[in-house]
Amino acid sequence: MEENCDTYLKTDDSKVINMKCITWVKKMDECLAVCTKTVGCSVEDGSTHKICKINNSESYKKLNKYFEE
Repeated sequence: MEENCDTYLKTDDSKVINMKCITWVKKMDECLAVCTKTVGCSVEDGSTHKICKINNSESYKKLNKYFEE
């Protein structure tokens, strides 16, 4: 039986998103704004998902590793 290799992240509003569906990510201090819409998002109007280190440390670490080099 084949395992599902998709990676899912929990957002601060308790939604679960597939990493394959992420359009872009913006780092803001200890939080990440994540866009999953194909038509784009805006951080100002709240159309992004928020993942903060203090609320969802595992999801934050999975995404934040792409900002560390």
